[in-house]
Amino acid sequence: MLRQPIVCVLGHVDHGKTSLLDAIRETTVQKREHGGITQHIGASEVPLGVIEAITKDIRKKLNIQITLPGLLFIDTPGHEAFTNLRRRGGSVADFAILVIDMTTGFQPQTIEALNILKEYKTPFVIAANKVDLIKGWIKNDTLSISDSIEKQNEWTLQELDNALYKLVGRISEYGFNAERFDRVADFTKEIVIVPVSAKTGEGIAELLMYVSGLTQKFLGSRLELDSRKPGKGSILEVKEDKGLGSTIDVILYEGRIRKGDEVIFATAEGVKKTRIKALLKPKPLDEIRDPKKKFDYFDEVHAASGVKIYAPELERALAGSPLFVVGSPEVERKLEELVEKEIRSVLGEREKEGVILKADTIGSLEAIMKIFKEKVHIADIGEIGKKDVITASTMKEGNMQYGVVLGFNVPINPEAEIEAKKLGVKILSSNVIYLLEQEYEKWVFEEREREKGLALENLSFPAKIFTLSGCCFRASKPAIFGIEILEGTLKAGAELMDGEGNKLGEVKEMQKNKENVKMAEAGDQLAISVPGLCYGRQVQEKQTLYTYIFRSHSVALREKFKDALGEKGLALLDEIDNIRRKKEKL
Repeated sequence: MLRQPIVCVLGHVDHGKTSLLDAIRETTVQKREHGGITQHIGASEVPLGVIEAITKDIRKKLNIQITLPGLLFIDTPGHEAFTNLRRRGGSVADFAILVIDMTTGFQPQTIEALNILKEYKTPFVIAANKVDLIKGWIKNDTLSISDSIEKQNEWTLQELDNALYKLVGRISEYGFNAERFDRVADFTKEIVIVPVSAKTGEGIAELLMYVSGLTQKFLGSRLELDSRKPGKGSILEVKEDKGLGSTIDVILYEGRIRKGDEVIFATAEGVKKTRIKALLKPKPLDEIRDPKKKFDYFDEVHAASGVKIYAPELERALAGSPLFVVGSPEVERKLEELVEKEIRSVLGEREKEGVILKADTIGSLEAIMKIFKEKVHIADIGEIGKKDVITASTMKEGNMQYGVVLGFNVPINPEAEIEAKKLGVKILSSNVIYLLEQEYEKWVFEEREREKGLALENLSFPAKIFTLSGCCFRASKPAIFGIEILEGTLKAGAELMDGEGNKLGEVKEMQKNKENVKMAEAGDQLAISVPGLCYGRQVQEKQTLYTYIFRSHSVALREKFKDALGEKGLALLDEIDNIRRKKEKL
């Protein structure tokens, strides 16, 4: 008895992974995703009857009989941050479909997906998507790309070959040989490329045919089902279902799971056990993540399946973590160690300073942590609470950019919002990861600009200027001459000094393009007026000057405005401080 192969769909964001599955399932899951981008792993089953119906004509030509019970597809996020989340899918997958947009070719996540497939030695085919966008392509009412190719003109077929061989060339750079499906000489040595269109459905027949045929031919022993083994799965999502309460969506990748079984799973508080009260499965072709129809109830489910589990205390389960059916006490202890290790690797407080991060699943948490790298102080599952805001306020004292709580797909407690306003902590929340990243970067930029504005109002700012040749407009009372700002920021009212630390006077006025300005930046050329200075005696042409920074101002700039200054600004402040200190010692 063979089980369904688990087929992981990978590829770059917007290359059409979910749309391709929608074409097979005839659903619209992709349109219902936030931002049109998959945020979590999803699972859906395509039964044998559907595969046989779609591939009937091709199987007849090739004399192939499908013995598999069907295919279980895992749809994975394509955003680059989802490496770890995709690794969870890649590690349990028997086979994979790598989706590549023929119009844009290899992208960062295409390469990343190839590396994951290589690491786990997962066999795969390539779905070269958007064949309908090939110049001159004539759309045909067929699911077979072979039939459609026969109806294209020679010029269009040449364009198709050019696009395919660009892919063949790129994939060879990563140690793979690939060829169009109908030109493959040895399926053990060449990767099959199937041109497809998720929009028109062309190529779906060949894609299902080669996925089914290759898995049953080369993975036969791996797909043998041992229905006696305790089930092993991965929790996709924790949900509140009407009429049931808290449930979990699970990919069961090994063994069996039965109503009444005791299972072990992860929570933020540690490892927990519960007993299953109900097992539910989506209808064939339906998506467990976003079903269109009601689920069916089962007493027993075998791998490989997407299954919904109802049991007490599941609201505390951590999505993205493993779930195991409990066996002997010895096995139970080993399972507990595995689950504990999983929790510790992601959740909790870190010694280093950073942002406060809250998400809905472990997979999401891992993905966002990859973006922020060493900038995370606390990573946790669940709603944003008052305690998170207070912790962020503490982080803000050390570094402005850490005074924020980031939430992905989680609610914000009203008390947290009140506390955030009181403490001046920013809460950023989104259900699309790349938007959360963009919002954070925008906020950091705005905060730095705001800090810089405050500093400019109250403190002297470091600047390094150069007197321009032939640009003395008045020698004294006041001296007016042209300068270029080499580094930093110069503002009206700043006091100047030379390279020896001698004070020269205060910049009274500044003109740029014959208009008065209060502030100028590096690269600007302007005229300045300095009362009490005699040009030609204290200052010469082509001379480097600096703003004079009082010691108290220098300390304040370093403590409160180091982000506004940046690395270059701090280096210039060091240079100015050294000049001032040398002068003070004389």
